[in-house]
Amino acid sequence: MVLIGTSGYNYGHWWDGVFYPANLPQRKWLEFYAEHFDTVELNVSFYRLPKKETFEGWYERTPNRFWFAVKGSRYITHIKRLKDCKEPLSLLLDHASLLREKLGVILWQLPPRFKFREERLEEFCILLSNLPDSKLLRHSFEFRDESWFCDEAFQILEKYHFAFCIAHGIGLRLMERVTSESIYLRFHGGEVLYGSNYSHKELKGWAKKIRDWRAKGKDIFVYFNNDAYGFAIQNALTLKKLVYE
Repeated sequence: MVLIGTSGYNYGHWWDGVFYPANLPQRKWLEFYAEHFDTVELNVSFYRLPKKETFEGWYERTPNRFWFAVKGSRYITHIKRLKDCKEPLSLLLDHASLLREKLGVILWQLPPRFKFREERLEEFCILLSNLPDSKLLRHSFEFRDESWFCDEAFQILEKYHFAFCIAHGIGLRLMERVTSESIYLRFHGGEVLYGSNYSHKELKGWAKKIRDWRAKGKDIFVYFNNDAYGFAIQNALTLKKLVYE
């Protein structure tokens, strides 16, 4: 399957004609979004843990066959730095489990200036692998420090069948490495981080890559994080058309 959406949906600057109609109340934005996309990446969980009722609401407000990607807590990735995370991980999954079958993948974005720690990564992957229903839940890792782009890190992801997040953006290293049966793509903006538009030519090139991966039986999650000026919306809609044309 190929799932294409945006990183977050609740942006005030997408209102009044950019994406959300001016007469559409904010409480209906997710429903409107789900009419155009079949997945969304939840960024709010990176900064704070939403209440269980919020996760339940997201589940009930979206149609069948809608998928959520949940960004893992920065407390785990940036504060604890993957060490001794059993308790906060259990708390996150206890809440996120309210998404039920719509919980597609959890994204772990590691901080810059956090140097590669082989044992730390393997211990965290073991922890993820021992979770209840671990075989039903996908995980993806986005590296931000150069030291993590190494064979040792990729071999650990391959060993536990976790995806390497292919991230594209100015100042970010792009590496198209596949480490699992699922592929996770994040588009942050090529010229200005979070604030530049992707050209038709660029998107057409990525559409071909996505079709090739799909032909090899991969599940592909794609999210645009260049939310400024509604670029993410337009780029995601265009990519969907290009993938299926």
